Amino acid sequence: MINKNRMEIVSNYVDSLFPDAKCELFYNRDYELVIAVMLSAQTTDKAVNQVTQKLFTDYKSLLDLDNAPIEDIEEHIKTLGLYKNKAKNIKGIAHTILTDFNGVLPSDKNELQKLPGIGNKSAGVIRIEVFKIPDLPVDTHIIRISNRLGIANSKDEPIDIERKLKKLIPESSWIKTHHQLIHFGRYFCLAKSPKCSECKLKEYCKY
Repeated sequence: MINKNRMEIVSNYVDSLFPDAKCELFYNRDYELVIAVMLSAQTTDKAVNQVTQKLFTDYKSLLDLDNAPIEDIEEHIKTLGLYKNKAKNIKGIAHTILTDFNGVLPSDKNELQKLPGIGNKSAGVIRIEVFKIPDLPVDTHIIRISNRLGIANSKDEPIDIERKLKKLIPESSWIKTHHQLIHFGRYFCLAKSPKCSECKLKEYCKY
């Protein structure tokens, strides 16, 4: 198991590679981020941004989305995987925020997970982005990196990896490190053909 000193080396390295890493989903309102995060499951941020640009132009409020015909929502997002289920979630998110939370997005993690399609990881992302609450949600990139660098093992669930990372990283750095690890996995330590020859963490890597 990796120790805090080794984790500091990892954190400093990803910080040197991606000092300005941040969320790459486009949004202007807090509920737009919620929808974008939900849509990003099993697809890329780039693909999500391509559909949300028109979606949020055509439907300018939670009420518009709540009242929109499901077929119209499906048409807007049909290029994404699982689009029929995601269309239901869009309407469900809009309806739940309006009816259960009086139109105001909650910051509580358990409350956020009452929104359709929003689990622990997604709720963590929303808390980081909208409310600037320290959290360290774990996605597929962070899972991959954690397994390769010995932070986690193949039997660990995402929540287990999240707990391990939170013990290794100071809370003040959770948000920054979350974004930097995602960028490291997205652009450097890729699932296929990672840039191992250029990587300064090779000696610690199981890949």
